[in-house]
Amino acid sequence: MKLFKKQKTEPIPEGYTADSVRIEKSTCTGERTIGFYNPKDKKLVGAELVRTDADIAAFCQKYGIKQMSK
Repeated sequence: MKLFKKQKTEPIPEGYTADSVRIEKSTCTGERTIGFYNPKDKKLVGAELVRTDADIAAFCQKYGIKQMSK
């Protein structure tokens, strides 16, 4: 039985790069989301909710991206 599972990195979605990652914040609620920004649609692809800085680190680790600065 293994105690620690090796986390696999997921591939970055087709047509996006590590530079496409963006954090957006809602004006009314202040809720933050992170994902890959599509400039044509002006929307985030694969958006995930961000509550703490650990969520940002987990997103970066999930896709094998260098840690983002705030």
